[in-house]
Amino acid sequence: MTQPKIALVTGASRGAGAGIARGFGELGYTVYVTGRTITPGDAKGWDGTVLPGTVAATAQRVTELGGKGVPVVCDHADDAQVARVFEQIMDEQGRLDVLVNNAAYMHHQLIEKMPFWEKELDAQKIIDVGLRSAYVASWHAARIMVPQGSGIIAMTSSFGATCYMHGPAYGAQKAGLDKLAHDMAHDFAGTGVAAVSLWLGPQVTERSKIAVKTNPEQYEGFLDMAENPEFSAHVIDAIDKTPNRDELSGQTLIVAEIAKALGVTDRGHERPSHRAMLGDPRPKNPAAVY
Repeated sequence: MTQPKIALVTGASRGAGAGIARGFGELGYTVYVTGRTITPGDAKGWDGTVLPGTVAATAQRVTELGGKGVPVVCDHADDAQVARVFEQIMDEQGRLDVLVNNAAYMHHQLIEKMPFWEKELDAQKIIDVGLRSAYVASWHAARIMVPQGSGIIAMTSSFGATCYMHGPAYGAQKAGLDKLAHDMAHDFAGTGVAAVSLWLGPQVTERSKIAVKTNPEQYEGFLDMAENPEFSAHVIDAIDKTPNRDELSGQTLIVAEIAKALGVTDRGHERPSHRAMLGDPRPKNPAAVY
């Protein structure tokens, strides 16, 4: 009997992370779900309303969908807590096949239309929990994956890496994730480990549904073309299995485009790329300086 793959999805109490965890559950994975939320009500939407979702609820849903969900409360701003997550995975599973770096600090002014200096300084914390935290988690994952000779690390990025989206802190975080995957793939060459950055399209999440209500003109038609977050998990699984996996490693990939290339659909639907409107990912650069 084939052993289930072991995945860690960070920042998965709700939103895209929770959906990606559920998507792996649909594929029969054992999924470690990290996040800070223990009790519903700890997080709020753009309009101040309470958001649902906890690490335990996501893990339970993963199990209901056919996988095995393991909730782990973790603040990804705390390196010691992050280290304990990987220790737990190794103690319980002895391996890690997939890491999805999704945890990010969501400031309440993120989508407000104002210059960065008029937002609170705390908006920059997405660089701490979002970019720096992805490096830390990847460092731990690499120390498991390289010795076992297999594994994939995926970053949840967006078109905001190259176009203006939600201000400079958000853009710097997404651009940084793309570069992390690019350079990690260089170091992973020949190890059996891959790293990719994924430009997710608009996501159907608790926050996005509130954004549609809060800013109806800005988000008109949003939900009609938005991706279910489970879609990204299925795409990561397909990337990991494809024969040209090594070629894809280090690339920034648009989820809708690579899904079409690999024959993956979102509940039977192909999703639009948005490349023509929002721009192109930066290509892999073969130059290397030590």
